[in-house]
Amino acid sequence: MKYNYLGRSGLKVSALQLGTMTFGGEGFFATAGNTGIEGARRQIAMAIEAGVNMLDSSDVYSDGLSEEIIGEAVAGQRNDLLLATKVRFPTGPGPNDRGLSRHHIIEACEASLKRLKTDYIDLYWCHEWDGRTPVEETLRAMDDLLCAGKIRYLGVSNFSGWHIMKYLGAAERKHLVRPVAQQIHYTLQAREAEQELLPIGIDQGLGAVIWSPLACGLLTGKYRRDRPEPEGTRRVNGWTEPPVHDVEALYDIVEVLIEVANSYEGATPAQVALAWLMSRPGVASAVVGARSDVQLADNLKAADLTLDTEALDKLEKVSRKPLAYPYWHQATTAPDRLSEADLALIAPHLEG
Repeated sequence: MKYNYLGRSGLKVSALQLGTMTFGGEGFFATAGNTGIEGARRQIAMAIEAGVNMLDSSDVYSDGLSEEIIGEAVAGQRNDLLLATKVRFPTGPGPNDRGLSRHHIIEACEASLKRLKTDYIDLYWCHEWDGRTPVEETLRAMDDLLCAGKIRYLGVSNFSGWHIMKYLGAAERKHLVRPVAQQIHYTLQAREAEQELLPIGIDQGLGAVIWSPLACGLLTGKYRRDRPEPEGTRRVNGWTEPPVHDVEALYDIVEVLIEVANSYEGATPAQVALAWLMSRPGVASAVVGARSDVQLADNLKAADLTLDTEALDKLEKVSRKPLAYPYWHQATTAPDRLSEADLALIAPHLEG
């Protein structure tokens, strides 16, 4: 397993980490999976054996049951693992049981600590942007939690580029805790993050942690052109993330994933998709979850797969999106003065 620094922090995280959205199986999240305590113990043990050092959760996964299961499952080995969880979405019926207000952050953090059976959260994510709460209020609450020893690092998730810069600017001006990472959706099927988010991360020192790196199963090879969708998957059961705007382009990507996987002994399309992600600029870690032990074992093997230039070129060719403005203009008129962050997006378009 490879370990990467998380942004500009001194914290090293495994290139793959274990997602726990499948733990619990309550309410809306029953569609994703229903792993109980014994299954969670097995999967956590599998992840640790593979070198994973971080578990990722949220206070809304199965209404907090995911966190409770983690708290039970890691008893006795808490200090050997990094625990990450999130705050933002509704945790109750009240008008203040949501958002990134000081009130909700403090209440939610205390509740997560209790469910996780721990005194501190290693990485606390703002799960989504809150456009109604002043960023200074959110950061001050997080800074107070940091000073109290209840969280150790802050991250943001599902933010746009200007949202991130607003947080970074306020943190600098007010001398408050600065986010070290962004958790985002980014796959061969959905490369929008390359336009702004990954360049910002490289330039500003925020490590990218990728959620749903297999596009909720779309990149596993199960979904093929002119074939019925496989039974029992979350998409068949009504899960709608991520959206697929061009299904034919998706199937083209899947066919190349299968082709590349067949060129490596024992490799699977899912492993190839994960290996591609781990090779991308600015990506620190990818969150892999699984509905079964078999799926998890397959995903974890991606840490041992390194794609050669030919394979990467094939994947780039089939999935590359056209440059949006102003990037196509920069590529044609200013290629001599592009930074490392600029080139993370533009470099492939300059070749040849």
